[in-house]
Amino acid sequence: MSGFQEHSFRKRVNRCVGFALFALAGVAYAQTDRADDPAAMILKRADEVRFPATGFQVDVAIRSSGVAGDDDERRELRVLSQGNANSIVMTTAPASERGQIMLMKGRDLWLFLPAVSQPVRLSLAQRLTGQVANGDIARANFTGDYNPKLLRREQIDNDFYHVLELNAVDRAVTYQRVLYWVRENDYRPYKAEFYSTSQRLLKTCYYENYKMLGGQLRPTRLVMRDALKADEQSLMEYSNLKSRDLPDKVFTKEYLKKLE
Repeated sequence: MSGFQEHSFRKRVNRCVGFALFALAGVAYAQTDRADDPAAMILKRADEVRFPATGFQVDVAIRSSGVAGDDDERRELRVLSQGNANSIVMTTAPASERGQIMLMKGRDLWLFLPAVSQPVRLSLAQRLTGQVANGDIARANFTGDYNPKLLRREQIDNDFYHVLELNAVDRAVTYQRVLYWVRENDYRPYKAEFYSTSQRLLKTCYYENYKMLGGQLRPTRLVMRDALKADEQSLMEYSNLKSRDLPDKVFTKEYLKKLE
C-alpha cells in the first residue's frame, strides 16, 4: 500500500470510528433524556398503581349493559401476567366458555378452545365482550406500548391532574392514541380516553373504587363507556390479586394444559 493509500485508509477508518462514537453518544443521550422525561415517569408511576411490576395473578369479573348479545352477561376471568411481556387469560364463567384460554407473548395473541386443536390468532384491539378489548385484559400496563407526552395540568373538583397524551409505538397495540388523567399527588389514574387511528373517540374508561389489592391501594373497578352510545358500558371488577413467580415456561402452548 502506498503512503497516499495508507493515509486515505486511515482517514476513512477514523471517520467511521467518529461516526460510531457519535451514534453511541446519541443513544446514551436519548436514554438519559428518556429517564428524565416527566411524562415517562408519570406513566410508569401510574402503571405501578394499577398492577405490580412483577408477576401476578388477578381475577376479573366483567358485566356489560346496553350491548346486544352481551346485556347483563357476567364473564369471569383469571389473569396470569408478567406485566406487558407475557400473559394468560383463562375464562372461568360462563360455563359455556369455561376452558377458553388466551395466551399473549409480546404482542402476539392466540385463543385456545377446548374442542379445537389449533389456536386462533387474535388482535389486541378485537372486542372481547361489551366495551372491553382483548388488550384491556391481556396487557397490564401502558408503558412500552405508548410514547407519552405531558399535555397540561388540569383541575377536577379539588384535585389536580397530569393530562398525558399516549401515542402508540406501532399499529399492533390496542389503541392508537390515549388521553390519560393521572392525579398529581399520588399518581392514581382517574380516566382514559381511547381513540382510533382516525382520531375518533371510541370510549372512556374511569378508574374507581380504590381499595387495598395486592398490598397497595389500587382501582378495583373500571367503567368503560361507549363514546357514541351512552347506554352501552362495561364494568370490570378486580379481586384476589397476588404476586406469583411465573417463569417463562408457563407462557407456552405446551404448558397451558397444566394450568389449574
